[in-house]
Amino acid sequence: MMSAHSTVDIAVEAMKHGAIDFLVKPFPFQQLDEAVERALANVRTRRQIATLTSDKRGASALEVVVGSSAAMEQVRSMISRLAGSDTTTVLIEGESGSGKEVVARAIHFRSARADKPILQVNCAALPEHLLESELFGHERGAFTDAHAQKRGLFETAEGGSVMLDEIGDLPPGGQAKLLRLLENKTFRRVGGVQELRADVRVIAATNVNLEERVAEGRFRADLFFRLNVVRIVVPPLREHLDDVPILTAHFVARFDQEMKRQVKGVAPAAMELLKAYHWPGNVRELRNVIERAFILHAGADEIRPEHLPPELRKAAAPGGKRPEKLVPQVTGEGLVLDDVERKLIAEAMERASGNQSKAARLLGVSRDTLRYRLKKHGMA
Repeated sequence: MMSAHSTVDIAVEAMKHGAIDFLVKPFPFQQLDEAVERALANVRTRRQIATLTSDKRGASALEVVVGSSAAMEQVRSMISRLAGSDTTTVLIEGESGSGKEVVARAIHFRSARADKPILQVNCAALPEHLLESELFGHERGAFTDAHAQKRGLFETAEGGSVMLDEIGDLPPGGQAKLLRLLENKTFRRVGGVQELRADVRVIAATNVNLEERVAEGRFRADLFFRLNVVRIVVPPLREHLDDVPILTAHFVARFDQEMKRQVKGVAPAAMELLKAYHWPGNVRELRNVIERAFILHAGADEIRPEHLPPELRKAAAPGGKRPEKLVPQVTGEGLVLDDVERKLIAEAMERASGNQSKAARLLGVSRDTLRYRLKKHGMA
């Protein structure tokens, strides 16, 4: 800041607005040279600190993606590759509880947007009008009970990231608005006419097959192609059981710290049961099992087989019954695909005693897909 008026108030005001130095005219050019050098040194120092902080934060973000298997190494590799781009849209696929949110947060904190917020919304948890308001905001009077203007997630997360969980359940109106935002980086609040710009990275997550939903007409094809720029598939835990010990150690250390405990680890017999289980609830279920052991067996210094849930000990024991896939049998007379599908669904529902979640696991599909098929065949 250069000025012929050298009052203290002006100097203080200049510093408040970001001035690094204050020069009173007239001044020798050598003094100006020195001021510029100090300013450049200040900027260099801040950049070095920011780089070191970013590197440390990025390393910490990757450390949260636990697992040494080839499948998890591939996930971490994809996250690292995305660190150089903070605008690319990412689609994360994986079963419920497999760790999609952990991957999304790692992507955010490895990027240049790490200093900005990452906000999340579950697209299946809210009705359509509330979901659009949550994402895009609304104007006063846009609908009943809209007594004041509200900023949506895309405004609040300006400069950061928005994670759209269960994107396959986004209603048609929301799909159209999201497509426009991805294409033009603009949106309107519900009930508004003003075009607003959004500088955010969209990270979408789903536990259903979006390509199948597109084929069924339940998800826009153009939106799917805009989301599917980079796809990361998070494997279910049953496909990388070698990571169970390291994941277990991670949760033991975490609950030791949170609950002020000194549990040393897991007994070998208990670990064998954990590694033999099929984990339908994936990593989230494993976390819950360890937390349950901490809470119900507070005096133990290690987790033993008797500390594990009865259903886990029964399913993981030798001869224990594991979920089996249903396989259609092709006869010499051939078959009609719809008839086979109907029979498989009926058999799965019978084996699962009417439980749709269990039947979906037997069929190897999501619960939403099973519900759609039930309705399609008039079996609902």
